Amino acid sequence: MNLFRRFLCAASALLLSFGTAFAQDVALTSRDGSIRIDGTLLSYDGEFYRVDTVYGPLTLDGQGVTCEGPGCPDLDAYVAEITFSGTRRMADVLIPALIQAFSARNQLSLTREVIDDTHSTFVLSDVDRVRARFELRATTTSEGFADLIAEEADIALVLREPSKAEEAMAEASGSGNLVSGRRARVVALDGMVAIVSAGQPVKDLSLEQLAEVFSGDTSNWSAFGGADVPVILYTPPATAGLFEAFQDRVLRPYRKTMTEEGFRQSSLEELADSVAADSFAIGLTTLSEIGNADPIRISGSCGFEQAPSLGALKTEDYPLTLPLMMFTPARRLPLMARQFLDFTASSSADVVIRRAGFVDQAITTSDFDTQGDRLAHAITAVGPEVPLSELKRLVETLRDRDRLSTTFRFEAGTKLDVQSSENILRLAQALETGAFDGKTLLFTGFSDSAGPAGPNNALALKRARLVMGQVREAATAADFSRVQLYADAFGETLPMACDDTDWGRAVNRRVEVWVQ
Repeated sequence: MNLFRRFLCAASALLLSFGTAFAQDVALTSRDGSIRIDGTLLSYDGEFYRVDTVYGPLTLDGQGVTCEGPGCPDLDAYVAEITFSGTRRMADVLIPALIQAFSARNQLSLTREVIDDTHSTFVLSDVDRVRARFELRATTTSEGFADLIAEEADIALVLREPSKAEEAMAEASGSGNLVSGRRARVVALDGMVAIVSAGQPVKDLSLEQLAEVFSGDTSNWSAFGGADVPVILYTPPATAGLFEAFQDRVLRPYRKTMTEEGFRQSSLEELADSVAADSFAIGLTTLSEIGNADPIRISGSCGFEQAPSLGALKTEDYPLTLPLMMFTPARRLPLMARQFLDFTASSSADVVIRRAGFVDQAITTSDFDTQGDRLAHAITAVGPEVPLSELKRLVETLRDRDRLSTTFRFEAGTKLDVQSSENILRLAQALETGAFDGKTLLFTGFSDSAGPAGPNNALALKRARLVMGQVREAATAADFSRVQLYADAFGETLPMACDDTDWGRAVNRRVEVWVQ
């Protein structure tokens, strides 16, 4: 309802803008005087004017025109105004830390004006004057998308991709396609982790079992092979982004909602301490806030388990990995905002992200010897359509190589998910800087086991070639005489999870990169 209300407001504002366009409070004239555009100034970002005209909104380069009229901005006193809105998981710690590092890197002084516990403004200044104001609203992922669609925010801070309803609202309100182009940027990674005390014997649960526990449908540990004792729940506050993400990712697919009987804690640190001290308890937290409690491994019916770890989050092998994303509008953002977005993808930002307790996306490697659990599972879980010779070929191909943390996964067919699209750029930049000069990169495709093995392997190879091609295309400044790129595929030979769930199949549909 809140999103629909905002949509109506945005639509009303759009209609009013057409009705008041005759005000023509600015006139933009080309330097040679041959072209004049009259209209209402919508925004000025320090470089470009955005004007509502009889032809619709137009964007014009400020260097190519002169401005006359009461709506013209003072070019010498321009201040970039940028509003962020969205999940507290990002707004409370991560984005403030990145703003602070960004201002220091650009030799700007920084002051913070706190309005209340959900709203603050960061003022960035040089020796002469204020250059930018970053307004930060700590709300929820849903509110972040709603503010972006209603043009009440310039950047949405979110823990998921937009829903179909949010995509439709954006299209209808004139905000464009939220999932086209590079409107989503993954800033960091986080992971939802269920924790128990060291004395609790149950250490692995499926996603469905987690949904049963936190919805209150199953309230005794005996249902999971434990003692005949009640389950005591500890959850984050309902306003926390983690709470909302768990509802979206775990409970909603099983048509469940969080029970009202959980003990909500004021902080994740307190939650971890409470769970560690209570052998009947189970809590919901993040990988960085486990404390002295033990993490629950996510299991499947085929016997495969995935433990939460930094490496599993980077590769998206862990099913409850959360990409912390910023969504931008279709319109052009001020230069300062664009510079900040670029900074968040830099190696300097990676350091800030790690210190803030999140997982950065810097490319790391793991050698073949660490893949023992995966290989053991592949041998026990692979179907009859995959011959032993294919397993031998996999081992022979990969044994002298290291796996990159950069992994590419697909929503359906050959469409990459948001994090994988960002990984294309990350790997391309590494190639451009010569990080892999003298090496060979093998793009290796894998599939789920739904359907015949032959077509699955063909699709996996198609995906590997697609990713390799996109990386090559993005690395425009790379010297490909110094690095070799190849593609291969092993289909359903090396599963990462059981194929009896949507998330298991999604984890198995991937392209890995191995370096020699």
